[in-house]
This record gives sequence, structure tokens and C-alpha cells, in this order.
Amino acid sequence: MIPRAMTIAGSDSGGGAGIQADLKTFAVLGVFGTSAITALTAQNTTGVFGVVEMEPEFVTRQIEAVISDIGADAVKTGMLANAGIIEAVTDCAQRYALRPLVLDPVMIATSGVPLLHPEAIDVLKRRLLPLATVVTPNLHEAAVLTGREVATLEQMRDAARAIRDLGPGCVLIKGGHLEGEAVDLFYDGREFQVFGAERYETPHTHGTGCVLSAAITAHLAHGSAVREAVAKAKELVSAAIRGGLPLGRGRGPANPLVWRAR
Repeated sequence: MIPRAMTIAGSDSGGGAGIQADLKTFAVLGVFGTSAITALTAQNTTGVFGVVEMEPEFVTRQIEAVISDIGADAVKTGMLANAGIIEAVTDCAQRYALRPLVLDPVMIATSGVPLLHPEAIDVLKRRLLPLATVVTPNLHEAAVLTGREVATLEQMRDAARAIRDLGPGCVLIKGGHLEGEAVDLFYDGREFQVFGAERYETPHTHGTGCVLSAAITAHLAHGSAVREAVAKAKELVSAAIRGGLPLGRGRGPANPLVWRAR
């Protein structure tokens, strides 16, 4: 049977991130994708122009409908928007044993628009984060989760330890905003591993975090171990950045579809 993966995230009307990026990535990696939409966004390559958040009860209903019928071999979360939705997703994750679970703690859009209410951060840390198989914050998100500056590799190590202490199985801190090589830091509670890649200078990187976490989820659905899933996902996202699409008048999307050519 084809592996199944579910994304619980927001919809990007521009198609570059969120549910749309996740489903493209799942498909490219041979995984059947399902979804529970947490929010609708009106956005394009230049920014986010509106957000409508789903009622938590309807997020629950979407998850229940899919899991009770189709099931899932791996699940990821993206934009969760508010505390009520986080509580609903946490309850479903516990009730249906949604594992492995990849948590992408989406907090702010590339354009700077907040995608998570500040008061929801504590709920995310206390309730959902301890259930995650792996959590994938960028430098800003790692700083918010730890309450400390995260701007160097050594600070990434300290942040990874602090986030791991909150309960997730593994931590992957994305260092795309560091100077020089694009370095991500993986920590499983025992040892660190640095995943490096040549930096490709392009403005067309919208959705890279979604593509990365979706690729990790897809590989976990195929049965890969977490470290192996991260390594394979890093390869895909690097290719997606190199193949970024110059669409629209702003920051175009990374393109996971280039992986089909391989």
C-alpha cells in the first residue's frame, strides 16, 4: 500500500508554502497526502493580505475524518494560528497516536506577518512540542522557543539542548539565515550532526521550511529513521531552492517538483 502522510497546516493561496507545498512534496516522494486546514491565507509572492482561522472543532473534524478512514503513516504540523487549534491538534495527536509527528513551529511569514498568536506559544511548548518526533524551528523560532538569541552555530547547539529538554524526540534547527554555508543542526539528545549545503543565492525561497518538514514527514512515512529522513529531506530542499521559480513580483517559491527529474 502507498505510504500515507497528513499535513495539518494553513493554506497558501499563492501555492508556494503551507498545505500546497506539503502536498506537492508528498507526491514527489511517492506518498499519498491528506490534509487538515487550520487557516486560509490570502497571499502571493509579495506578502500576506489576510488570514481566516478555522474553528478548532472543525480542525478536529477534518483530522478525525481522515484518520478514521484513510489513516496516516506520518503526520506534520505547520501553521497552527492560535491556542485553540493547538489544543485541538494535541488532543487528536494523543487520541489517535499520531506518530511519527513532525512539528514545524511556524510563527511568522517571510514577509513579516505573524502566523501564530503570541499567547499560543506557551501552549505549543507545553502541550504539542512534547509529542513531536522531531521539531524543525528556524533561528527566529528557536529564539522564541528558548527565550535566548540564536545567531551562531554554538548558540544553535545551546538552543537545541534547551528545546530537546521540552520533550521532543529530536530537534533540527534550520540555519538558513546564518552567514556562509547553509547549515542545519540536528540533535537527538545524545549527539549533534551538522547538515551543510552550498548556499545558492536566489530570492525564490518561499516555502522552503514547509518543503523540508514535509520531506522529512514523507521519508518517515516510508519507514526511514529520523536522522536518515532529515538527510534525505535536506537533499530535496537544496534542489528545490536551486530550482526556485521566478513567479510573480516578489519572492518566488522553492520548487520541490524538480525532484521528479531525478
